[in-house]
Amino acid sequence: MTEKHIVALSSTEIAGLWATYINASLSICITKHFLQHLNNEDVKPLIELTLDISRKQIEEIKGIFENENIPIPKGFTDEDIDLSAPPLFFDLFPVSYAYGVSRIGLMTFGILLSNVAREDIRTFFSKCLTSVLDLYNTTVNFMLSKGIYDRPPMIPYPDKVEFVTEKETFLSKWLEKKRPLNVLELSEMFFNIERNYFGLILLTGFIQIVKDDKIKQFLIKGKELAQKQISFLNNTLINEDLLGTIMVNSEVTTSTQSPFSDKLIMHLVVLLNTQGITYIGHALSISSRIDLASEYLQLIPEILQYGKEGTEIMIERGWLEETPHAPNRKELAKY
Repeated sequence: MTEKHIVALSSTEIAGLWATYINASLSICITKHFLQHLNNEDVKPLIELTLDISRKQIEEIKGIFENENIPIPKGFTDEDIDLSAPPLFFDLFPVSYAYGVSRIGLMTFGILLSNVAREDIRTFFSKCLTSVLDLYNTTVNFMLSKGIYDRPPMIPYPDKVEFVTEKETFLSKWLEKKRPLNVLELSEMFFNIERNYFGLILLTGFIQIVKDDKIKQFLIKGKELAQKQISFLNNTLINEDLLGTIMVNSEVTTSTQSPFSDKLIMHLVVLLNTQGITYIGHALSISSRIDLASEYLQLIPEILQYGKEGTEIMIERGWLEETPHAPNRKELAKY
C-alpha cells in the first residue's frame, strides 16, 4: 500500500485563508447590523445569503487551522457591533453592499484559487468562488428587476471588423487625448465610478457616527479622495457626450450613534482602499489614451498614501492584527 504524502499548507494558502477569515468576520458584523433593521422583505434574502456565505467560510477555515495547529485569528466579533444602534443606511444600501462584496469576492477568490495547490484548499476556494458567483447573480437579477442596476455607457454596435493598417497613424491616434474612448476604457471608468460612489456612501455614514477626531479627519480625507476620482471620471464621460454615472440606490440615515467599532470602520476603509489600488491599476493597464493614463498615474500615489495613513492609525491604536509571517532568521541566529 502506497503511503499518502502529507502536504503542509504553503505560505500562499495560509495567507489566503487568514485574509478570508478576517474579511468574513467583518462582513458578518455588517450584515448583522443590516438584518437587525431591514424592513424590506425582498432585500432580506440577499443579506441572509451574504451572512450565510461568511459564516460557512469562518467555520471551514477554523477547521483547517485547528487541524494544522495554526492559531485562529481574532478578526471581528460581536464586540465590534452594537445591534441596539439605529440603522445607519436605508433599506436599499444593503443591496449595494451585497453587490460590492460579491464583485470583490469574484476577483479575490479567482486569484486565490489559481495560487493554491493543496486539494482541500482548492476545494474550499472553489466553493467560495461558487458562492459569491451565486450571490452576484442573485443580486444583479434583483437590481435589474427593481430598475436600480446602473448600466455602463451604451455605444452603437460596431457594423464591421476593422484592422490597423498604418502604424504611425494608429499610434498617434491611440495616444491622442481627443480620440473617442474605446469600450475597454469605458468599462473601467464606469466600474471605478461605481466603486467610489459606494465608498462615498460608506464614508458619509462613518463620518457622521465616529467621535474620535483623528479618525474623523482620516475619513473626511477619504471622502475627498473618492469625490476627486468620481469628478475626474464623470467629467471625462460628460465631455465625451456620454452621461456621467450617478448611483441612485444608496442613502445614509440621520443616525449619529455608531453601530460599529472604530476598529471595524478603520479596517473596512483601509481594505476598500487597497481594493481601489487594484482596480485603478487594472484601469491603467488597459487605458492607452494619454489623459486617462496620466490621471490614473497621479491617483495611485494618493491612494497608497491614504492607505499608509490608515494603517498607521490602526497600529497606533493596537487594532492591526499581524499577518502570519516567516521567522526572522537573523534574529534567531543573533547576527
